[in-house]
Amino acid sequence: MLMSLEARLLVTLSAWRSAPAWTVAFSGGLDSTVLLHLLAGLAQREQLPPLRAIHIQHGLQAAAQAWPAHCQRVCAALKVPLLLREVQVQPGASLEQAARDARYAAFVELLGADELLLTAQHRDDQAETLLFRLLRGAGARGLAAIPVSRPLGAGQLVRPLLEVSRAELEDYARANGLDWVEDPSNGDERFSRNFLRRQVLPVLTRRWPQAVASMARSAAHLSEAQGLLDELARTDLASIDEASRFAWLSLPSMPLAPLLELSVARQRNLLRHWLAPLTPLPDSDHWAGWASLVNAAVDAAPVWRLARGELRRADGRLWWLSGPWLQSLPPIDLPLTASTQLSLPGNGHVCVLGQAPEGALQVRYRHGGEVLRLAGRGRRDLKRLLNEAGVPGFLRGRLPLLYRGEELLAVANAPQLSVAEPDTWQFLWQVPTNDQGLS
Repeated sequence: MLMSLEARLLVTLSAWRSAPAWTVAFSGGLDSTVLLHLLAGLAQREQLPPLRAIHIQHGLQAAAQAWPAHCQRVCAALKVPLLLREVQVQPGASLEQAARDARYAAFVELLGADELLLTAQHRDDQAETLLFRLLRGAGARGLAAIPVSRPLGAGQLVRPLLEVSRAELEDYARANGLDWVEDPSNGDERFSRNFLRRQVLPVLTRRWPQAVASMARSAAHLSEAQGLLDELARTDLASIDEASRFAWLSLPSMPLAPLLELSVARQRNLLRHWLAPLTPLPDSDHWAGWASLVNAAVDAAPVWRLARGELRRADGRLWWLSGPWLQSLPPIDLPLTASTQLSLPGNGHVCVLGQAPEGALQVRYRHGGEVLRLAGRGRRDLKRLLNEAGVPGFLRGRLPLLYRGEELLAVANAPQLSVAEPDTWQFLWQVPTNDQGLS
C-alpha cells in the first residue's frame, strides 16, 4: 500500500523533529501552499516544532503586490504565524540569481541556531535542474541531485518534497480545495528554466512517460559519484598536506609539488573540492588559468583569477587570496607606542611584545632599498633577506616594518630579521582575516 503524502513527509522530516522551529518559505504558489497545508495538518496531530511561514517580497512585478495579502489569508486559516520581508534585488547579469541571492540572505538573517527552513522543491525540479545544467556543460558536481538538506546560516535548509512529483502536489491541492497564486513570470519562455518546463519536458514525457523520474534517478547516481570524488579529494589532500613555514599567515594554502605529482584529472578534482567553499568553480574553458599558473617560469608571479578571489604561486605553495588581501594599501608612517596595539588600515594589527626599544617608533611599508643591520652579518639588503627567507611575493608589500627614525629595526613576524637581542622583544603582526575562512 502506498504511503500518504503526509506520512512520507513525516518520515522525511523525522531527523529534525527536535529542531527549535520550522519555517516554511511560502511564496503562495502551488508547491509551497501544499507544503504548508501538509505541515499545518500534521501539527494538529503530531508533536512537532513550532511552525511558521515567511513570505519574501522582491518588488519585481506588479502582480506580486497582491501576494502578501493572499499569504496572510492562507496562514490565518491554517493558524500559522506569517512573517513578511521585503528585499532589494541587486541588478546583475541574471535577475533570477539576484532575486535568489536576496531571498536567501533574508532567510539566513531569520534563522536561529539549528532552526529549519523548509522549501518546496519537488522531483520535477530535480529533473529540470539536471537538464538545465547538462545543457550548460556541467560536470558531476553540477549535475548531482539537489540535496535534501544543507547548512544555511545558523540553521538548516531542508527540502522534504524531493521525492514527490508535481502531479502529486496538484492532485493534493485539488482534493483539498487549496488556492494558490500563479507567478506570471513562470510563463515567460525567455527564461531558460521556463522554456525547459513548458516546451522540452512535456515532449520528453510524451515519448518517455518516466523521463522525470529517470532523470531524478540519474541525478541521484551523479550525487553518489560526486561523493566518491569528494572522498578521493579528501584522501589526496591528506596525502599532500604539509604545513606552511609561515604558520601565522592564516590563508588557505597547499604545497604545489606533491599536487603536481597527481594525474591532471586528480589535480582538478582536488582543486574543485578545495575551492568549493571559497568561490564558484571555474568552467572548463577557464581551467586554462590553472595550466598557466603551474607552467609559468620559476621566477614569475602567476595569478589565476576566479570569481571571488585568486590563486597565487609562491614559496612552493598555492595561496588563496580574497577580500582585504586583494586591496591595495596606502603608504603609512604611523607612530607605535610600547605595549599598545596599532591598527593598520586594511592590514590587521601590530604591536611590540616585550621590552620595546627606546625612542620614537614608527610603522611603515617597503618602498625599496631598505637595509637592515643584523648582529654578526652587518648591513644587509632587505630584498635579499626576504628572498633568503622565502617570503611570498604577494606578502612583501604588506609586511609592516618597524623603524626608529630612519633606522629599520625589525620585520613583522620574522625574529631572524630584527636587531633585537633574543628574548628581549618581538614585533608582531596579526594579519587580516581572509573573508572566506581559514585553511
